Amino acid sequence: MQDKDIMQDILMLEKGVCDLYMHGAIESSTNNINSTFKSALDNSLSLQDCIYREMEAKGWYKTEQADQSKIDTLKQKFTNMQ
Repeated sequence: MQDKDIMQDILMLEKGVCDLYMHGAIESSTNNINSTFKSALDNSLSLQDCIYREMEAKGWYKTEQADQSKIDTLKQKFTNMQ
């Protein structure tokens, strides 16, 4: 297994952890539990960002520039929903 593959796996796992913490915060029954999940989510999101930036620096995670017309179309769509 290559380093790139390992980092991709770690990034996907961390995204999954973020999803679990988010749902934990949404479903929590007390302020203390909610606060704990939100804190864990914040830490996990920071870690996910570090992993992403490291992959991006190595050229392993490339993003594409969004077409402005597509952005404008989506913006208009969601503006009309309000």
